[in-house]
Amino acid sequence: MADDKPIIKATTPNSQKYDTKIDIYTNDPREEHESIHIAINSDDKSAHIIDTTNGSTEHSDVKCFLTTACMRHYYSNFNDNCYELKILRWFRDKFVDEDDIKHYYEIAPIIVEAINNEKENETIYSYIYHDIIEYCIAQIENKNFEEAYFRYKNCILAFEEKFARPFLEKKLVNVLKLSR
Repeated sequence: MADDKPIIKATTPNSQKYDTKIDIYTNDPREEHESIHIAINSDDKSAHIIDTTNGSTEHSDVKCFLTTACMRHYYSNFNDNCYELKILRWFRDKFVDEDDIKHYYEIAPIIVEAINNEKENETIYSYIYHDIIEYCIAQIENKNFEEAYFRYKNCILAFEEKFARPFLEKKLVNVLKLSR
């Protein structure tokens, strides 16, 4: 039987970006648990929630809210190599700053999980597809790369504030409540 006491671990990972990682578990992480993981960089005094989990070893293959929006738009005819995703990947590889890419891949899975927990998630994904993906594609096709980058970056920051932060705060509160 798992010990029901919370476990907090601080480690120094072999990473150049983070010098401390804090793992908070509701109970023994080898058992079913709730947890949250925070990476800290003391150089720039930043902290990033890098992973959240419910103790399951299963993870969704969909980690990108842009891909998820395309999947929802195309329903059963979705192809991971659809025109939109090919253009967006080309754009990412040619124009998007490496730090912005890294941030996207850290935060996008959290945004997807948060949106999936919203009642109106279909409406949100429709908005992402029509007002962000289609807009960015049009800008890229017209070689308005700065405008596409501006829209891409601002939508990530806006979705982080609107969906990811409240979702993670709620999850952290639940983890701390369960650990009492």
